[in-house]
Amino acid sequence: MLAIISSHLPTALRTFLLTLAVVDDLIAIVIIAVAYTASINVAALLLALLPIGAFAFLVQRWPTFFSARRWSLVVILLPIAAVAWALVHASGIHATIAGVAMGMCVPVLRQRDEDSNQPPLADTLDHVVRPISAGFVVPAFALFSAGVTIGSLTGLGASLRDPVTLGIIAGLVLGKPVGIVATSFLVTRFRRISLDASIGWPDIFGVGVLAGIGFTVSLLVAELSFPPDHLAHDDAKIGVLLASLIASLLAAVVLGLRNRRYRAWELADAGNEED
Repeated sequence: MLAIISSHLPTALRTFLLTLAVVDDLIAIVIIAVAYTASINVAALLLALLPIGAFAFLVQRWPTFFSARRWSLVVILLPIAAVAWALVHASGIHATIAGVAMGMCVPVLRQRDEDSNQPPLADTLDHVVRPISAGFVVPAFALFSAGVTIGSLTGLGASLRDPVTLGIIAGLVLGKPVGIVATSFLVTRFRRISLDASIGWPDIFGVGVLAGIGFTVSLLVAELSFPPDHLAHDDAKIGVLLASLIASLLAAVVLGLRNRRYRAWELADAGNEED
């Protein structure tokens, strides 16, 4: 959505949104691990530390080897990751935690000067995994997770009156911008720092509205909160999808207006330079 409406928005704003999205998802995954774990199999959890530790040791000790030989990612790292995923799942903790733990172990910078001919291992993994993740895993998850059943317009109307649906819409459409703007404001005040000179608080508000788009993680939380046999199962997913639609439209308006203003400023600066 930002790519569609932000032809002239500052780069700093895109960086802010990227950072926000990553941190937001990490916090959500931690909440999933803490709040949605009914019981823990300690033995399986302790065993999961072995493949996670092996994965961390390999990627930290020989990042150039894996970056230069992409086959090794599939032959060596993928089986270790699969074992870690299975053990974390068996422990009772949501298996996404295994992916987060291993992902945080992968070096994002070159560690030695002699590695300059090879990209950082994180970049190599990104190129290998992204086609599978973005092309299959995420769409498949969205397809099955968002499979809501609406029998008629009457059923949709009933969902729109359900407190679960309304609460999710309010949380994503109203709560996200309020929380993001308020937190950013408090950080700038207590840390005595300021926003990048290229952006303003209306931009932060626009990104906060845009962050109300909840998709994979929001649907996952809805799935965990309301199992398929729960009465509010479909209402929760309808709330996520409607909130995402509303947030998209509102963000298009707010950031679209800001984009027009930045475009006008760029044209004015270009005119001054020509004069």
